[in-house]
Amino acid sequence: MSEPNPIGEPLTLPSGLVLSNRMAKAAMSENLATANGVPTDALTRLYARLGKGGAGLLITGNVIVDPGGRTESHNVVLTRDHGEPLAAWARAAKAHGSALFMQLSHAGRQTGRTVTWSPVAPSAVKADREGGLFSKPRPLTEGEIEVLVQRFAGAAVVAQAAGFDGVQIHGAHGYLVSQFLSPLTNLRTDRYGGDIQGRMRFLLEIVRAVRRATGAGFSTAVKLNSADFQRGGFTLEESMQVAQALEKEGVDLLEISGGSYEKPAMMGSEQRESTRAREAFFLEYAERIRKEVTLPLMVTGGFRSRAAMNAALESGATDVIGLARPLAVDPDLLGRLVRGETDVARQHTLRTGVRLFDDLLQLQWYQRQLARMGAGHEPDPKLGRWSTILAAIPLMYWEAAVSWLRREDHALDAAPNPKTLTSP
Repeated sequence: MSEPNPIGEPLTLPSGLVLSNRMAKAAMSENLATANGVPTDALTRLYARLGKGGAGLLITGNVIVDPGGRTESHNVVLTRDHGEPLAAWARAAKAHGSALFMQLSHAGRQTGRTVTWSPVAPSAVKADREGGLFSKPRPLTEGEIEVLVQRFAGAAVVAQAAGFDGVQIHGAHGYLVSQFLSPLTNLRTDRYGGDIQGRMRFLLEIVRAVRRATGAGFSTAVKLNSADFQRGGFTLEESMQVAQALEKEGVDLLEISGGSYEKPAMMGSEQRESTRAREAFFLEYAERIRKEVTLPLMVTGGFRSRAAMNAALESGATDVIGLARPLAVDPDLLGRLVRGETDVARQHTLRTGVRLFDDLLQLQWYQRQLARMGAGHEPDPKLGRWSTILAAIPLMYWEAAVSWLRREDHALDAAPNPKTLTSP
């Protein structure tokens, strides 16, 4: 008699979408679009490679709903239908049976100076990070908030037409939706601020607009912080209230994460010993949230062994296991875990001893591995640490200088009607 293997079991989401197994490739920023935000052949090649890896679900990196909200200068930006490049991306990712979600995002105050020197946010609270790469944001008007809600919905319509199975609204890691949720970054006194009911309004309006625009059968997911891990910030108790509201709105999958650029808990550098023993950074928070909701949950961050993944599923704390960085070095990992061909993901310790450099290294080293696959090569576990940093820093400041010279004004004009958004 074979031993139980929960990670290999299928899962049917409320939308009716069937995931072939419980393993998901979580979002990682690819930064492989053109300067105008169009998906490239490199992005298609990357997802053709990732799609062979055996994931039940693939979630893309940030797809930005407004040019002024990019996280990086080469994100895909979906203010219009890019046509065949977008459809080719979806076909490549789904060719081997994986379901595919597009992550929709706006960085808000975490939009770096490499993109714009005039970011927008709920309130004029600057991101507190070393390096001088963030400007003080301008508060959004209520009219601009309404435009952004429609931008999310319009992007979801385009994703659906291109062949994506669903979208994931990024409400974590200190990006714009997360900024609305936190009392540290949302100081508004209008209907989008105040208590948690007001602070969650932006997210709920996005979910409603997306669901109205795409209809039944198209999945709507949300990535939500379990907490900000900052004194006076978004709390677990508030996160549970938001989760309950999202369940009432009919969300199909809720991914539990945590942290922001100011407190990068998602990187796992400050975890308790009990958390390390169970591997998953946010599993304890998922267990608390599970007591409040029945919608499918996904936990990403820290999972490395097949035993811990199966234990998490058997406990009922989560329904889907998300991995990200390990797949940038070993894109076939999920399939091998499901088939029992391996029991653990390889560990890659990336440290220089300088905190600012280490945070940058965590992002850039794995992103360079994604770029290798986009160029048609396999990942290189021996890729240099310091060469990665030395290549990234001058480019970041060069792009910031170009952005300053351009002084682009990303005005939030009226958004197109999601139902009438068509190819250019």
